[in-house]
Amino acid sequence: MSLNEPSFSEDLHPIDLVEHLALTHEWEFDRVGDDQISMAVEGQWRTYSITLAWSDYDETLRLISTFDMDPPAERLPQMFEVLNHANDECWTGSFTYWQDQRLMVFRYGLSLDGGQVAVSEQVDRMINSAVAASERFYPAFQLVAWAERDPKSAMDIAIREAYGRA
Repeated sequence: MSLNEPSFSEDLHPIDLVEHLALTHEWEFDRVGDDQISMAVEGQWRTYSITLAWSDYDETLRLISTFDMDPPAERLPQMFEVLNHANDECWTGSFTYWQDQRLMVFRYGLSLDGGQVAVSEQVDRMINSAVAASERFYPAFQLVAWAERDPKSAMDIAIREAYGRA
């Protein structure tokens, strides 16, 4: 089944839509509750833990993608600097580091104000964007944490986004 097949009713809950995408992509997932789903998405560098949650309060579908990251304490200032550089390159979503949990986190929110309905392409793009950003910047994070590279030179190896066609 194509992701854009018109098989969804307009009343489909956003988390039901995410579950359908997880099944389509054969991602391991756990439906945590009516408004939340967690899944594991395999990337080139690692497996990302992705959670999507729906908030009725502000009509937002929230995505949090995490992976383990435990840099030495003396490298944290450089890690925060490379995070700032990475966030300058991200137009949708942003990275943060949760030091207590030792997790690198990518967050994104899809606002569906006024009863708007999410479509599969939007949700699929959210998930793919989270994985793509993590894959793109993972080497820079590693170089800063473990190879003691300075943040700017580490960012030079972050895979640049291509625009247009070759």
